[in-house]
Amino acid sequence: MEREPAKSCEDLIVWQNAHQFVLAVYPFSNSFPAVETYSLVTQLRRAAVSISANIAEGFRKKGNQDEARFLNIAQGSLEECRYYLILARDLQYGDSTGLLSALEE
Repeated sequence: MEREPAKSCEDLIVWQNAHQFVLAVYPFSNSFPAVETYSLVTQLRRAAVSISANIAEGFRKKGNQDEARFLNIAQGSLEECRYYLILARDLQYGDSTGLLSALEE
C-alpha cells in the first residue's frame, strides 16, 4: 500500500515523534530544582523544541540542500538533548531512561 505524500509536517512520523518528545520533556523538567529554571530546564526545553521546529521548517524548504540543512540542525538539537538528559540523570534530577530511549526513535 502506497502512502500519500505528506501535506504538512504533522503528517511526518519523525515530526510526530519529535513533538511527543517535547511534550514529555516539559513535565520531566518541571521536577528539576528551582536553581535550574533558567539554565538546564531552559536549555533542555529549547533544544527539544528545536528538533520538531527544524523538521517543520525543513519540510517547507524547496531545495533538497535547504531541507537537509534544517534536518541536520534538528539532529544536532537531538544530540544536545541527549547530553542534557545524561546530565540530569547524573545530577539525580530524575530518571531520563525513557526520554533517552525516545531519542532513538
